Amino acid sequence: MGAVLRKGEGFNFMARRRGAVCRLCRREGIKLFLKGIRCTGDKCAIERRNQPPGMHRRSRGKLSDYGVQLREKQKAKKIYGMLERQFRSFFARAAKTRGITGETLIQSLERRLDNTVYRLLFVSSRKEARQLVSHGFIMVNGRTVNVPSFQVRAGDMIQTYPDELLKKRIQNNLEMLKDRPVPEWLELNRETLEGKVLRLPGKSDAGLPVEESQIVELYSK
Repeated sequence: MGAVLRKGEGFNFMARRRGAVCRLCRREGIKLFLKGIRCTGDKCAIERRNQPPGMHRRSRGKLSDYGVQLREKQKAKKIYGMLERQFRSFFARAAKTRGITGETLIQSLERRLDNTVYRLLFVSSRKEARQLVSHGFIMVNGRTVNVPSFQVRAGDMIQTYPDELLKKRIQNNLEMLKDRPVPEWLELNRETLEGKVLRLPGKSDAGLPVEESQIVELYSK
């Protein structure tokens, strides 16, 4: 395996979005937790300046039904770091699955490997988790998986590539995030730095500031 974290390199991987992500939170008027630890402190953009970005700021007035639906979809996409084509693909699969489409969509988003790594507190943001997975630093049941959208299943074991620097960084993250709980559908062994998927996540496990029913209505038109 060629992806080895060398001393001094850290997690400076290329990201999909290069703009100021704090603008996204200000646009939605809520915390989307896109910058990890920074979002929990007094440097958070929402705490300092909770108003829409741009020179000619418009107040957040009453939106049309379509506007509300669009904003809910945009929030979900930003939270999970997805582009429209991939998000629509997730919705299409959820719509074909037996059950409530909105809840199935949220479950599928939570089951993404990058989100699972984030929920296990290995990293402080989903963006960092996606980069970690893409560069081959995450293993599922002993095998390297470099696809961020990989769907975990109940019983899966999530491990990190055996690299001392990587291990140290994750331990530091766990210490910094000690007040953030691991969701009940996951189990974290802080000694071995291994996670286990105990069961599939539900809507309540996600705890998202998103009305998934609005997304369903938007795509159902």
